Amino acid sequence: MSDAQNPAPRALIVDDEPGIRELLEMTLARMQVDCVTAANLAEARQCLTKDSFDLCLTDMRLPDGNGIELVRHIQQRYPDTPAAVITAHGNMESAVEALKAGAFDFVSKPVELQVLRNLVTTALKLGSQTQVPPAQPGLTLIGQSPLMAQTRATIEKVARSQAPVYVSGESGTGKELVARLIHARGPRGDRPFVPVNCGAIPAELMESEFFGHKKGSFTGAVTDKEGLFQAADGSTLFLDEVADLPLNMQVKLLRAIQEKAVRPIGANKEVPVDVRILSATHKDLAALVREGKFRQDLYYRINVIELRVPSLRERPEDIPALITHCLQRIADEWGSSVPNIEPAAIAALRAYSFPGNVRELENILERAMTLCEGNVISCSDLQLPRHSEESVTENEEAVDLAPYLNDKEREVIVRALEQTRYNRTAAAKLLGVTFRQLRYRMKKLNID
Repeated sequence: MSDAQNPAPRALIVDDEPGIRELLEMTLARMQVDCVTAANLAEARQCLTKDSFDLCLTDMRLPDGNGIELVRHIQQRYPDTPAAVITAHGNMESAVEALKAGAFDFVSKPVELQVLRNLVTTALKLGSQTQVPPAQPGLTLIGQSPLMAQTRATIEKVARSQAPVYVSGESGTGKELVARLIHARGPRGDRPFVPVNCGAIPAELMESEFFGHKKGSFTGAVTDKEGLFQAADGSTLFLDEVADLPLNMQVKLLRAIQEKAVRPIGANKEVPVDVRILSATHKDLAALVREGKFRQDLYYRINVIELRVPSLRERPEDIPALITHCLQRIADEWGSSVPNIEPAAIAALRAYSFPGNVRELENILERAMTLCEGNVISCSDLQLPRHSEESVTENEEAVDLAPYLNDKEREVIVRALEQTRYNRTAAAKLLGVTFRQLRYRMKKLNID
């Protein structure tokens, strides 16, 4: 029951078919949502001028226009009101067009009531978010450059939608961090974020991992197992390195996204799921589509909104802040004091092209903290590769220098251990680091 202090949420339903309007109104009434109905675009616009709404549900086809026109109208004049469209079954082109125009989400005819209830519940959460959710530990974009300010603004905008977002960018730029922020700032932020590296799942296990399986459906299936889609029901599924999906799996993934349902291996019927899809890869998906290595229909379905994460060399003014942040984080992990870093070392880092981006900066600073003397990082401690002035274009494959630098550090540590007959305390003293720092680096580099 609602009262004067907690009024019931209000929804605007726009459809020219009385039967559909009545069905939607009855369904929402059971959810304690008050409804106002309109039969066409003109009536809907008039309703919007007279009252405020927490949600608008509109049919795609209207006698005097279409639902996308209404979505754009609401986006321009009532941006805090989420608008969802009702599309004809199988008409994904219209659904994608509506999402690109700013629709919160879509539902296909014939309308499945559970899918509709999920949509309404998620949309109403937006209205209940009276303030921006507090930042979670570790979920922070570091830097005040214009590019990062623009990235933050885009994250806040797309977090309110349920449209699939494709996070693009080079390796090491922080694509998963951006995906986590989109999830955390949206109406699903109170549910677990479910990430999966598509390139790390063996091809023969992929369908079971994504969709689950029933007991006895294949050799080794000794119990029922829920898949990643079921685990992310009501939340967000992040498909990292989505370009690594084999073509046969791309077909099944596309169907799951379009139908909002999955069929576990061995099951007789599909299971409805309410999942927001975020995806990322450092590869050029458009080029893979042209080469026939990635399905065009799936590409358009997951790439409704593209959010490009800038490379570190595009925002060198953020490097000092990133240095401070990384050194503090490493010191906290090691239980040591934060080292000083010479101005010349900061200048060298600002001049470096960082093909491995923020991840490479973290590795360089971690290594420098291990090797520096007197708790002061100098240029020599950075061990920057030569020819760092050579730039890397966006179309070039990013080079991961971590293996090379790890090998160099391993050589230095092993040499110190050999000189001290594997006395770790003496080796740490020889290297000018604490025993705890040496133990941490040995564990990370797999030095027995």
